[in-house]
Amino acid sequence: MAKLVLTIDDDLYVHRIIEEALAGFCKLIHAKDGEQGLKLAKKHTPDIILLDIEMPGKSGYQVCQALKEDESTHDIPVMFLSSKVELNDRVKGYSVGASDYIIKPFNTEELMARIKVLYEYRQQCEKLKFDVAKAQDTAAMALAESGDMGRIVRFVGQSYHSHNFHSLSEHLLAFFSPFNLDVVIVFWYQGGSYFYSLESGVCPLEQELLEQHRNANRFVDIGYSTIINYPKISLLIKNMPADNRALYGRYKDLFPHILEVTNEKVVAMERNENSFEQATQISTALQDIVKQLTSQNVVQNDYTRQFIEQLHELNCAIKQTQAHANPADLTLYMSQLDETMQLLVTANSDLAFIKYQLKQVTESRNELLCNLRSKVEEASSHSLAHQSDIELF
Repeated sequence: MAKLVLTIDDDLYVHRIIEEALAGFCKLIHAKDGEQGLKLAKKHTPDIILLDIEMPGKSGYQVCQALKEDESTHDIPVMFLSSKVELNDRVKGYSVGASDYIIKPFNTEELMARIKVLYEYRQQCEKLKFDVAKAQDTAAMALAESGDMGRIVRFVGQSYHSHNFHSLSEHLLAFFSPFNLDVVIVFWYQGGSYFYSLESGVCPLEQELLEQHRNANRFVDIGYSTIINYPKISLLIKNMPADNRALYGRYKDLFPHILEVTNEKVVAMERNENSFEQATQISTALQDIVKQLTSQNVVQNDYTRQFIEQLHELNCAIKQTQAHANPADLTLYMSQLDETMQLLVTANSDLAFIKYQLKQVTESRNELLCNLRSKVEEASSHSLAHQSDIELF
């Protein structure tokens, strides 16, 4: 089959030269300007387009860009025929999607050789597109065959980035959507229960049903409904295909995988919440200790100053007693000194208690850091395991 080449040029002489040069080599159609060229390109879908740059109306650059933006002509190779010899012109031609650039006047053999190269290039591109499409079809078929596990892998990634029940429930309910099942899920979290449904609200009877069977067996069949229980999550399937034993068995094999992943996510969320509360308690305790230390420091400074003043008064009293023999004053000063000493002892006892509080807070802080490191290691292991699972598919 002869190659079909579209020539777009406003110069009739150039059309005549190309006609003579390519006679017998390919079939030609001609356009006198850009608008006509775009119409003929859509109508005939040529193998190659020869395009002038300087034309009335749309320039060759504009025509080429329009060709590349149109899905029906996007893949047609474009060769610019121009008297412009600057590198910038070639670069601009490449930037709008041209595949080649030849300078006027051109040699017949060179033009034919370049058209041949572009034609082979077009054939290679078409084959590559076919191969890619075939590979995509094969991949789609494989994905359909392993679609269930593919959705599980996708959910694992989504759940890893979910940090609240609203987001987690959206991803989980989206997982069940393709199965055309009417489901209710409940998260058992820190003594509370959080219900979510795919089709509608969760009625009181459904809530009661899930709560009553929370500690029952892993699978509980109630007519055409099935409950699947895990410590932190339960699933109620309201329209389980119990009459279809094959499908029923497939669901019972598949759904525990997704629920086990979700259960571990809720456990992780609970640990995070506990760690956050522990961190908040530590922060509050540290603030209280700082206040106590500040207040105790003021009190102890006052007692120390008072003690020094009383020692000074006692020293003066001793000297006066030695001179005037007045022991009553000495007794009074000794009594005051004893009271101040007791106050200092009490202050030291308060400081010892504050140190004990600080020790308890430090131990809580170390425990929190240990838990955080453990969670980081678990997250890292989860990420590596997730990557390994993906590679298996």
